[in-house]
Amino acid sequence: MLREHERITRGRLAAHGGREIKTTGDGFMASFASTARALQCALSLQQAFGERKVGAEAAIVVRCGLNAGEPIAEDNDLFGTAVTLAARVMGEAAGGEVLVSDVIRQLVAGKGFRFEERGARHLKGFDEPVRLWAVAGARPGP
Repeated sequence: MLREHERITRGRLAAHGGREIKTTGDGFMASFASTARALQCALSLQQAFGERKVGAEAAIVVRCGLNAGEPIAEDNDLFGTAVTLAARVMGEAAGGEVLVSDVIRQLVAGKGFRFEERGARHLKGFDEPVRLWAVAGARPGP
């Protein structure tokens, strides 16, 4: 199952212009030059895993968390507050959900994505509450 998860995820990352930074056991950290493409990739991942579970012996349920910012790049890895917040957002997501920080929602405003507010959460390592949004869908792109 892990190899199938990796194959599906790497395929979707490549299709949406994502760059795999590293795997974290059964998870991935990826970077995108475009916020909209990152969000499209996350939705595409959820769709792929949803389609896979039809008739599958065991479902693979993933959760996605997105944030945008200026990470610190060092030795082909990314660090810093932007990365930490993305991990915390992902930790708040339910299985099968794409959860994003408010900055993601703002960056893709007017690009056809729909969001449902999940409220402000106190996340470990952050002094201020972080407003989170679940992605409720997207208009088909060109």
